[in-house]
Amino acid sequence: MKQSRLIFFLLLPVLIAGCERDITIVPVEQSPKLVVDAQIEAGNPPVVVLSNSLNYFSTIDTAELYNSFVKNASVTISDGVQSSQLKFFETRLPGGYRYFYYSNDPADPSGGVIGAIGKTYILTIVADGKTYTASTKIPMIRRVIDSLWYKPVPNRPANDSFVVVTAKITDAPGLGDYIRYFTKVNAAGYLPGYNSVYDDNIIDGKTYSIDILKGTDKNLPVERENYGFFQKGDTVSVKFANVDKATYNFWRTWEFTYQSIGNPFSNPGVVLGNISNGALGAFCGYAPLTRRIIIPK
Repeated sequence: MKQSRLIFFLLLPVLIAGCERDITIVPVEQSPKLVVDAQIEAGNPPVVVLSNSLNYFSTIDTAELYNSFVKNASVTISDGVQSSQLKFFETRLPGGYRYFYYSNDPADPSGGVIGAIGKTYILTIVADGKTYTASTKIPMIRRVIDSLWYKPVPNRPANDSFVVVTAKITDAPGLGDYIRYFTKVNAAGYLPGYNSVYDDNIIDGKTYSIDILKGTDKNLPVERENYGFFQKGDTVSVKFANVDKATYNFWRTWEFTYQSIGNPFSNPGVVLGNISNGALGAFCGYAPLTRRIIIPK
């Protein structure tokens, strides 16, 4: 009996190995889809960036990225009264990068469509024989920053160079207000918060205080030790942009999906865009208010 058991356990690895099977996964090549990154902000012209999607396992280099931008589309924006044909621009950025976008044509005698609070805008794109549409509204300003101040980072030495910026905010009564926030430090550009969009389900009609976390460049690794903090000597601008529900849903689902990358325990995410005809991305309207604070050294 003991000998039979010994033989069984000796043969068990062989039997298990015999049940193994090599699996080869062949990724499916998807046809490129139009990707739309479009916005219109109160007081500013529209900015529309168009590109084609790349396959997950594509080898991405500068040539591939350059070729992914759509440079010959017909792009039109309308506010229901005025309609403007947007012009394609190419701008050189520091570091040798190039930025491609569509915006108002300086030669347009009307001056082109400019964002205004309370208006709805229709975006129409014709690219590669297909037509895509989207709409967005620049809502009324219903959530505002009353004041900004700074305070020491908790549990840090008194001479620590980092601080926390806090805002006092008032939300108008009535559910359905959404915001997206950005921060700017000194002469740098505005960057959205790591979680940048919020509804008013909990704070409807209230005045409250909240820490404003420094915006992040999502192309760079997060510096965890000092994440969200500003430094003494910084001039900090906070832009609070009221947005419509479609804009909120796009960035809420986009940020959830971005933060789930590489996490094997996360749920699969679906990004809720607002572009028709199967295109990816969104057309977003912003009604911003900006406040600034100078933090002494």
